[in-house]
Amino acid sequence: MANFRDLVQYYRSYWGLAVFSIAASSLFEIIDLTVPYIIGQLLNLLSDQALDAPLQSIVNSVAQAVQRPATSTLAVIVLLAIIFVVTVVRAPIQPWLGPWFHWDISLRSRRDHTARAIAQILTLPLEYYDENNAGRISGRVARGLSNHTWTYPEIAGQMIPKIFRVIGIFVLISLIEWRIALLFLLSFVLILGFTLKHLRRLIRQEEILDRYMEHTESRTSEIITNIKTVKAFATEAYELKRQQQRLQREFLFVDYRIHKGYITLFSWQRLIIEASVFVVLALTLWATLQGRISLGHFVTTLTVSSMAYAELEPISVLAEVFARRYASMTRFHEFMQLPQGSDAASLADSPDAVRHYQFTGKLHFEQVSFGYDAERPVLQSIHLLVEPRQTVALVGRSGSGKSTLVKLLFRYFEPQSGRILIDGQDIRNLDISGYRRRLAIVHQEVDVFNGTLLDNLIYGNPKASFADVQAACHVARVDEFIHLLPKGYHTVVGERGVRLSGGQRQRLGIARALLMDPDVLVFDEATSSLDYESERSIQLAMKSILGTRTTIIIAHRLSTVREADKIVVLDQGRIVEIGSHDELLNHGGIYHRLHTLQETGELLA
Repeated sequence: MANFRDLVQYYRSYWGLAVFSIAASSLFEIIDLTVPYIIGQLLNLLSDQALDAPLQSIVNSVAQAVQRPATSTLAVIVLLAIIFVVTVVRAPIQPWLGPWFHWDISLRSRRDHTARAIAQILTLPLEYYDENNAGRISGRVARGLSNHTWTYPEIAGQMIPKIFRVIGIFVLISLIEWRIALLFLLSFVLILGFTLKHLRRLIRQEEILDRYMEHTESRTSEIITNIKTVKAFATEAYELKRQQQRLQREFLFVDYRIHKGYITLFSWQRLIIEASVFVVLALTLWATLQGRISLGHFVTTLTVSSMAYAELEPISVLAEVFARRYASMTRFHEFMQLPQGSDAASLADSPDAVRHYQFTGKLHFEQVSFGYDAERPVLQSIHLLVEPRQTVALVGRSGSGKSTLVKLLFRYFEPQSGRILIDGQDIRNLDISGYRRRLAIVHQEVDVFNGTLLDNLIYGNPKASFADVQAACHVARVDEFIHLLPKGYHTVVGERGVRLSGGQRQRLGIARALLMDPDVLVFDEATSSLDYESERSIQLAMKSILGTRTTIIIAHRLSTVREADKIVVLDQGRIVEIGSHDELLNHGGIYHRLHTLQETGELLA
C-alpha cells in the first residue's frame, strides 16, 4: 500500500537540489518581511520616534564609514538602500534560485519515472493484463505522473516557503509583543489543525472518486478498441447511457461530497481567519495606546499579521489541490510496486548484452503440470518429446491446454511441476531475452503497430537487410499484396493494422517471425478466423516452412495439420493421443471424432 513517504521518494534522485531550492525560496519569503518592518521604522522616523537598536547600529556604522553625522536623513537613506537591495536587486536573482529548480526537478523526475513506468509495463506478468485493460493502466500512469509533475512546484515552490514565511512572521511579532505573537500562534494551530482533520476525510473520498474515474476511462478505452463490434450490434445508445450513468455518479460524488466538503471547510476557515485578524488588530491597537509598542511597530505588526493570515488561503488552496491529487499519485505508486514478471531482469542489460543462443530445436516437456489457479490444473503431467526440425501439431477441444503449453514454452508462466528442456537445457536456467529470441510465434490475431509495413516486418530484427525482408515476404506470400499498397513497404498500416485484411496481417506475422530466423516457430490458431482463400495462402506459406526448423502448430481446423510429423491430441489438460494424421484416423479416438465432425460440417456447408 503506497503512502506519503512514497510520494516524497519520487524526487529522491534530486534531494540535494530540492533542499537547496526550497531553502532559497523560503529565505526569499522571509526576506520579504524586511519591507514592512523597514516601513514601520520609517514611520518612527517621521513621527520623531527612535529606531530599533539593530537598525540604529547599522546607521551609526554607515555614518562612521562616510564620515557624516548619524542624522535622520542618513537613516532614511540607509533604510531606503535596504529596501532597494531586498526588492530591486533581489528581483532577477530569485527566479533562478527558486522556480527554475522547482520545475527542473519536477520535469527531470517525470522523465525518469515515465521511463520506469514503461519498464514496469513491459515486465508485469501477463495475467495482470488479463485483468486490466489498456485504458485502466494508461489512465492510472498518466494521472499519477501528471499530478506529480504539477504538484512539486506548488508544494516545494509555494506551500513550504509560505509556511516558513508564517514562522518568520511569528518570530518578528514575538520580538515586538509576545502576547500578540502567542495569540497569533494559537490561531494558526487551530486553523491548520482543523484544515488537516477535514482534508484527511476528503482524501479518502478522493480515492473513491479516482477508482470511479478509472472505471469510466477503462470502459471508454474498451469502446474505442471494440468500436466495430459496438456499431455492428447497434449498441451506441446503450454504451452512451452506461457512460452517462458513470459520469453522473462521478458528478454527484465530486459535487455533493468532495466539492461541498471543501466549501464547508473554507467557510469555517474564513470565519476563524477574519475573527483572528480582528482580535490581532484590537490587541495591537491597545498595546500602542498603552505605549508598549511604537506607532511603527503597530503598523509593522498589523501588516505582517495580515500578510500571515492572507497566506492561509493560498496554503489551504494548495493543500486542497494536493488532497485532490493524492489518491491518483498513491495509486501510481501502487502500480509501480506490483511484483514484476520473471523477465524483469532483461531490461537491466542493453540489447547488445543479451546472451546469444543457437539451438537445434529439440524440445522436451517432462511431466509438466500447470494451472492459473493452483486448485484447477490446466495441464497435468505433460510428457512430450519434439525432435529438431520436426513439425508437431497440438489439437483438442477449446480449453484443453494447447495455448497454455505454448505460454509455458515462451516462459510467460512457470510450470508448477516438471520442466521444459531445449537441447537438454532447462529453459528456466537460460537468459530469458536470449532464449525468446530463438523462438517466434504467429498468433491468431497478429499484433500490428501503427507504422509502416516495413517497420512491422523488422520489429523483431531491426538489423535485417532489405534482401532478407524480401525473402521472408516471398516465403510468407506477403509479396502477393505489397504491390496493392499505395507506398509498398513504406505504407502506414494504421493502428492495429486496420488498413490490412486478416489474411494480410497473418502473412505479415509469418514474415516477421521468419525474419527472426527462429529455432522454434509456433503457429497459434494462425488460420482459424480466415476465409478459405486467405487460409489457403497461409497454409502454402506454412508448408514451405515445414522441415526448415522445429515447428509447433496449434489448430482447430484439422486440415491445417495433415502434413505434421506428429499430432498430439490434448483433452482436459492431458495428452490422450499421439501419432500421424493417418494413424490417428485409424485409431478411432478423439482425433477421429473431431475430424469426422469437421468433415461433416464442411459437407453441410
